[in-house]
Amino acid sequence: MLAADRRAERREATRRQILDAAWELVRAEGLAGLSLRDLATRVGMQAPSLYAYFDAKHAIYDAMFRQGFEAFLERMRDVTELVPAAEAFMDFCTEDPARYQLLFQRTIPGFEPTPEAYAPSVEALALGRERLAAAGITSPEAIDVYTALVTGLVDQQISNDPGGDRWRRLIPDAMQMFTNHFGGKR
Repeated sequence: MLAADRRAERREATRRQILDAAWELVRAEGLAGLSLRDLATRVGMQAPSLYAYFDAKHAIYDAMFRQGFEAFLERMRDVTELVPAAEAFMDFCTEDPARYQLLFQRTIPGFEPTPEAYAPSVEALALGRERLAAAGITSPEAIDVYTALVTGLVDQQISNDPGGDRWRRLIPDAMQMFTNHFGGKR
């Protein structure tokens, strides 16, 4: 039993090493630039050996998706008000644009997360809806506008002022306009 536990621990450590290297590569080359050959080289194995840990390239994206949303949930759990929540979302997204693309945009052709990997995103959406409801915002239309507004600001920040705060500074005003229109409280 002890040998099996050690094997399982080594296997999990290797999976983590592969995922860490995959994140490094997508941050340098973009999500679509993830090459299994480069990934294998980075972790010191041959490309076919990766299949002992992940059955396909999309399985690597799937594990990354789950990791990303688990980190997002951790970041957002204690944020309860709209402006700080929008700022925390902006910061989470802009600090790692590759992760933002994987989690919140559909940039990988044919990739759809498994139910297991998708579960943290469902939890994050429920948390966001709870925060909006606490601010008096409950209509589906208002929730759609909120997500479009905040992700739009993130997209602008990443695209037009990476490393800056031009669009982040607009969050308080945007949230004020949003709550004025939909009747919630900031």
